[in-house]
Amino acid sequence: MYYNDDQMLMLSGIQHYMFCPRQWALIHIEQQWNDNRLTAEGELLHKNVDDPAYRQKNGDTITLRAVHIASHTLGLYGICDAIELIPSETQVDSITHPRYPGFWKPYPVEYKRGHRKPDERDEVQLAAQVICLEEMYGINIPEAALFYHETRHREVVQIDVPLRQLTCELSEAMHRTFEGGFTPRAEEKRSCRSCSLIDICEPELTKKTSVAYYLKKSFDEETA
Repeated sequence: MYYNDDQMLMLSGIQHYMFCPRQWALIHIEQQWNDNRLTAEGELLHKNVDDPAYRQKNGDTITLRAVHIASHTLGLYGICDAIELIPSETQVDSITHPRYPGFWKPYPVEYKRGHRKPDERDEVQLAAQVICLEEMYGINIPEAALFYHETRHREVVQIDVPLRQLTCELSEAMHRTFEGGFTPRAEEKRSCRSCSLIDICEPELTKKTSVAYYLKKSFDEETA
């Protein structure tokens, strides 16, 4: 599949789609958004990380920040938090950089606020970044990493065939949903409680956990 420029969707949305297709549709189709503590902390983390002018050198490795990427195969575009350039002795699966002579193997690193998730929503976002870079430079990137701010731990992720297939399937589903212009129905899950869009998506859920609701419910039961 090849998507033209007008069909491109935001790469960061792939983790939203895997977490909840309805949440993704509310954000990317209905253009609705609402912050909570978790999203605010995430934005603060990325504000500190995403400085395109920042260049860090750690030994022979150079770190680039906020690198713009895109894949017409996935139909996604976005920004890599960080790409580490690791020196290479060969041109195979390597790139060149106008400011740094020689050959370099790109190693994407995505920064996350919390800790490792029970599913692969973070991994598919990282895999999508890898696929973008591979398409842009005609290279193969076998692994990348997720850095979790809460645990201060880097998780190495193998960009294997099953993960690539899942990433492609999710991107195709995102495009089908977007082109159809519909928002999937709500399905109440445990994860709904931490979603910043819960008041927009399912206001009855928050209404039923309020003090006013319980007081009214108790009063109604006593007077029944």
